[in-house]
Amino acid sequence: MSLQIGSDAPNFTAETTEGTIDFHDWIGDSWAILFSHPKDFTPVCTTELGTMAKLKPEFDKRDVKVIGLSVDPVENHKSWSDDIQETQGVAPNYPMIGDTDLTVSKLYNMLPAAAGDSAEGRTAADNMTVRSVFVIGPDKKIKLILTYPMSTGRNFDEILRVVDSLQLTARHQVATPANWTRGGEVIIVPALKDEDAKAKFPDGWRAEKPYLRYVPDPSA
Repeated sequence: MSLQIGSDAPNFTAETTEGTIDFHDWIGDSWAILFSHPKDFTPVCTTELGTMAKLKPEFDKRDVKVIGLSVDPVENHKSWSDDIQETQGVAPNYPMIGDTDLTVSKLYNMLPAAAGDSAEGRTAADNMTVRSVFVIGPDKKIKLILTYPMSTGRNFDEILRVVDSLQLTARHQVATPANWTRGGEVIIVPALKDEDAKAKFPDGWRAEKPYLRYVPDPSA
C-alpha cells in the first residue's frame, strides 16, 4: 500500500547499532524521524549523518527521537561511524538500522517488492530511492515525507523547521506561512470561523483577505 501524509507508519522489528527495536515501542509517546541511506561509506550520506548528530540536541529539546537506516549490515554501520567521527567531528549519536533484507525499505515504499530480499551485491545506485525522511507523530501517523536525489545533501535545518511547524499546528488551530520560522506570524486555519476565532484569539488578528488571517505565534 502506498504511504502518504496521514498514513499509519508501518511497524517493524529491526537490528540497529543500539540493539533490536520494535519501532512503535521505540517511538513511545514521542515524535520520531526516520531518515534513510542507500549504502554505507557514501560521501553525501557521511556528511548528513554527521550533521544530524550535531543537531540531535535540538531534536531532543522537541522530544523527537532520531533513527537512521542504511541498506547494509549493522557491523558496517559501526565501521562507517568511525569515518563519520573522523571527517565530520562527531559520530552518530542515535541508532542506525541495518536493513540487510530490505524489509524496512520496502515497507516504507522506498524500494519495490521486486527488489528482492537481500542487500548483498546491491550498489548505492540500485538503492538510490532509499533517500527519504519520514516525520512520525506520537499517534504513529506519518506527518512528512521527503525524498532526495543521491547528489543533493539534505537540509536538516529545514527538517527542524518543519518539526517546529508540525508541533505548533498540532497544538493550535493555525498553519504556518511560506518561509516561516519559530516566533513568526502564523495563519488562522480556514476551518476556524471568525466567531470561534475571537474566543481563541481575543487580541484579534491581521486580515489581508477573509481567508488570510495572521496572528502572532501562540507559543512565543
